Amino acid sequence: MHRPVIVLLCGLLSMAAASPLSAREPDAVVPLWPELAPGETETSRGTALPRRESENPPATRVTGITAPTLDLFLADGDGPHSMVLIFPGGAYKYVVVDKEGSEIADWLNSLGISAAVVRYRTLAPDPKPPTWVRPLQDGQRAVRLARVHAAEWNIDSHRVGVMGFSAGGQAAAVVATRSAEPAYAAIDVTDEQSCRPDFALLMYPWNLVDFSGQLNDWVPVDANTPPTFLVHTHDDGVSSLSSVMYYAALKQAKVAGELHVFANGGHGYGMRPIENSHVDDWPQHAERWLRLQGILPTVASAAQDNE
Repeated sequence: MHRPVIVLLCGLLSMAAASPLSAREPDAVVPLWPELAPGETETSRGTALPRRESENPPATRVTGITAPTLDLFLADGDGPHSMVLIFPGGAYKYVVVDKEGSEIADWLNSLGISAAVVRYRTLAPDPKPPTWVRPLQDGQRAVRLARVHAAEWNIDSHRVGVMGFSAGGQAAAVVATRSAEPAYAAIDVTDEQSCRPDFALLMYPWNLVDFSGQLNDWVPVDANTPPTFLVHTHDDGVSSLSSVMYYAALKQAKVAGELHVFANGGHGYGMRPIENSHVDDWPQHAERWLRLQGILPTVASAAQDNE
């Protein structure tokens, strides 16, 4: 497949080098907003924090983002492909662009799914609650951009999903459940597109429940919520009740869902193995779920296509 030519923001790519596990750089970097993002007064693509000496392999954390972007990783082969918009974690203070971003995109590409890592806006020095509003705005815009560029990026505009890790899981959850109302005023033709994702994968989502353990009312799961795959661990300090209660709400709304709570593994692992845990088995479960939902062709169909 001939990859589309899109304006590259070279400064961003050199700012945050990929981790040793990332197979390649993005095919392109695309600004989410044509000028200032909603409510912003400056445009900063952020700075990479110092690597953590205790982390092997290291991860790249980018903070101070006020000009969000998409890192495009387009799948090879005939299309149109499904696309997943990846929201890395980082407590909204930074975005972990490789461990929970480009490494995930590489895996999706290996399945024949195109991906884009959403470098959404991080917290301002004096953030005003709720903290998920700016990531929600960026997420709605990202879904719309994917659809408006569907032909150019060789993707199916009816198979655009979201995937989030930790705080990015919270961001993906609000994007998945709050599509009925726009989170920002329309600025161009891109905003004529639907911002509802077609499916979602929430990986150890952060704080979807209140202090009583009930799903927060700002995550309004209903019959319009897309089918969702969820992963958590029992020993996660960010309670697995976030995933359990979200799944329960899917069940009540009669929306397709699948939940995996592993015995141990902690938090923030991405796809990396954890000693004495099998939580890194989740990609195989996710692949089967994606096939079940029609996001990937079934094994039988794939075999027939190759005959």
